[in-house]
Amino acid sequence: MHERDVVTWTAVISGYIKCGLIVEARRLFDRVDAIKDVVTWTAMLSGYVRLKRIEEAERVEEARRRFDEMPKRDVISWTTMVMGLARSGRVDEARKVFDRMPERNVVSWNAMVTGYAKNMRLDEAFDLFEKMPERNLSSWNTMITGFIQNGELARARKVFNEMPEKNVISWTTMITGYVQEGESESALKVFVEMIKDGGAKPNEGTFVNVLGACSDLAGLGEGQQVHLLISKSVYQDRTFVASALLNMYSKCGELSIARKIFDDVVIGQRDLVLWNGMIAAYAHHGCGMEAIELFEDMQGLGFKPNDVSYVELLNACSHAGLVDKGLNYFDELRRDNSIQLREDHHACLVDLCGRAGRLKEAYDFIKQLGTKASSSIWGGLLAGCNAHGDLEIGQLTAKELEKEDPENAGTYLLLSNIYASGRKWREASRVRLKMKEKGLKKQPGCSWIEVGNRVHVFLARDKSHYQSNLIYSLVHDIHAEMKKAEHVPNNDFVDEEDFSSLR
Repeated sequence: MHERDVVTWTAVISGYIKCGLIVEARRLFDRVDAIKDVVTWTAMLSGYVRLKRIEEAERVEEARRRFDEMPKRDVISWTTMVMGLARSGRVDEARKVFDRMPERNVVSWNAMVTGYAKNMRLDEAFDLFEKMPERNLSSWNTMITGFIQNGELARARKVFNEMPEKNVISWTTMITGYVQEGESESALKVFVEMIKDGGAKPNEGTFVNVLGACSDLAGLGEGQQVHLLISKSVYQDRTFVASALLNMYSKCGELSIARKIFDDVVIGQRDLVLWNGMIAAYAHHGCGMEAIELFEDMQGLGFKPNDVSYVELLNACSHAGLVDKGLNYFDELRRDNSIQLREDHHACLVDLCGRAGRLKEAYDFIKQLGTKASSSIWGGLLAGCNAHGDLEIGQLTAKELEKEDPENAGTYLLLSNIYASGRKWREASRVRLKMKEKGLKKQPGCSWIEVGNRVHVFLARDKSHYQSNLIYSLVHDIHAEMKKAEHVPNNDFVDEEDFSSLR
């Protein structure tokens, strides 16, 4: 083999590696022993570092052997080894290699920072980040991503604010972080900053996350503005974006618009996410028959339902009171060996029977589950007992819940309410006393409403709203009018402390 062929042979080896043919690449690598250069060695090293089909420990060890055998190394070889060790969780080994490097570039530094960040060693990652002689956009984005993935949102925002320039990855990562932490208002503010900045255009991920924030806030106005931006972009026909739009309109109460978005997607381009999203929309709005019809249409068009499809379908049957249909679908699911039954399916069945008052059936079903019955499943049954005032099964369920989750205040509150509904005041008081002795407190109720493009949030017994005096006065007047008209509310289920705030 002539020396001039080294570039060709290296290209062929790289081609084998990209196709996952590591054995063939290694055979060819061994054949060109006389002419291979540092690029060839690095190509082979990169193959072992990146290959997914070999056990991680094995491939990293092989990569390390190749690295140690290299007669000559360049900065790419060193960086590849650092990256491979860091990705496999061997961060301390990666740092030793990093420290030995005769020269480093920004990619080397980024590889080491990423390794620390992905292995939850954020202080070391940030310390190295601050020592970098130069940074590129990837350096900044790596640090922001590391903080967000480890729940350090405030630190991520500080780095984000210090960035000399931002790209779509920077903006989208920050928006995603806020959405994941439930700070949807902050996510929307960052999106507005992004649009005003104009330096980067939103991509598919940006739109999906921003629409998620609109959904969380039931912010129809904001969602419509985002929809307008999407309609002017190249992402208007993307299925994931359509699913996010559908979800947003559904959660904002615009079911007909959600259905139009669904219908506008060509049948051949619809995926299970979109089908499940529309079924879920019908379920949440109590449109059980429409959800069932769509589920049947989906199967008729050759789409096989998955585990999520059945969760949404069972929810639809539950909210619409279609008990027998729901039970039939559950049996169908149980017979389908290709779908793994999971906790959500069991919880749906319990909710289905509980809402319909078929509490004995639900109780017997849970007992059959044995150790698979979680506290959330028992909690669903207790909620059903509370709704139907079933003291007998309610007591049995509460005992099971105390075993599973003894520190859950909701269990004691529901049991107390069940006693109260049966006019068993002494027992209700005893449960409340036990709850206080354990030092348990219920979380205050929270609600919000959008008026004039402004979201107003309220907590139980919260008087921080600037019009709280007027609001409480109006509620008091409504209550007084109800009493005059002899429409006395049922206070059996009302916490005495909550109700006292209205007096």
